[in-house]
Amino acid sequence: MALGRLLRGLKRTRDKLADGLGRLFGAGRRLDDDFLEELEELLYTADLGNTGSDVVEQIQAGYKRKEIKEVDEVREWLRQALLERIEGAAGELTRAPSGPTVILVAGVNGSGKTTSIAKLAHFLQSRGDSVLLCASDTFRAAAVEQLVLWSERIGCGIIQQGTGADPAAVAFDATEAAVARGVDWLVVDTAGRLHTQKNLMRELEKIVRVIQKRIHDAPHETLLVLDATTGQNAIRQASEFSKVAPVSGLILAKLDGTAKGGAVFGIREHIDVPVKFVGLGEQIEDLAAFDPVQFVDGVIGDGEK
Repeated sequence: MALGRLLRGLKRTRDKLADGLGRLFGAGRRLDDDFLEELEELLYTADLGNTGSDVVEQIQAGYKRKEIKEVDEVREWLRQALLERIEGAAGELTRAPSGPTVILVAGVNGSGKTTSIAKLAHFLQSRGDSVLLCASDTFRAAAVEQLVLWSERIGCGIIQQGTGADPAAVAFDATEAAVARGVDWLVVDTAGRLHTQKNLMRELEKIVRVIQKRIHDAPHETLLVLDATTGQNAIRQASEFSKVAPVSGLILAKLDGTAKGGAVFGIREHIDVPVKFVGLGEQIEDLAAFDPVQFVDGVIGDGEK
């Protein structure tokens, strides 16, 4: 993950948290219960939720055991405590041993799913890989149209049918095309309607069945796109969706547009799935593989040192 891009993407969260930490750690502050209470409130405003409270309890215990004596020591304790909570949070994309690697992408409407798919395709292409897109979110005409526009912009192939077409039929055509063309990656857009979970699950299962007729070990990844600007609501979405689909990784979109980047910690507490990518801006190249160390340093401001 490019550190400069990450710092820019985390600016709103960092401005709220790191600037607040700077004030807390200002000259003359004593390490006492009032200081720790302010620290917990500050972490809460960055949407760390229970993670913030747990971290402060850990720091408070160290303070009572006299392992932490000065305010200056708290920042490193905070950094290490946050790192522990997202240890193992990152993960690379699974690659098929041969033939096309199939990625299913899901996410509720408005989460940034379509744009994230385009960014992912561009990311893969930038490594020299070939990519084919599949527009299986056929219930929303805008989703298909937007994905077609993105495919033209980045020079990527796409398989589509008309609005209302059977999503599985589109996925079948795309799988046939991916094998015939010998592409490296097939990225399949799917509908994300959490209010109709049973229908969603049946739809996903049908898509998987038709893909497996041609590529038996697919899908190799099922990525869920979450809108970082929704904070704790993103945690609920991750939890609900994981009940109806075997999610293997997360894409945290719109991280640049929120001061609630701390929701990453809460997501990890509720769903044991790695964050594989983060969206850091509106440009096509603004997608980066998730790096926990750079993320924590970016959030608390240490990345600027």
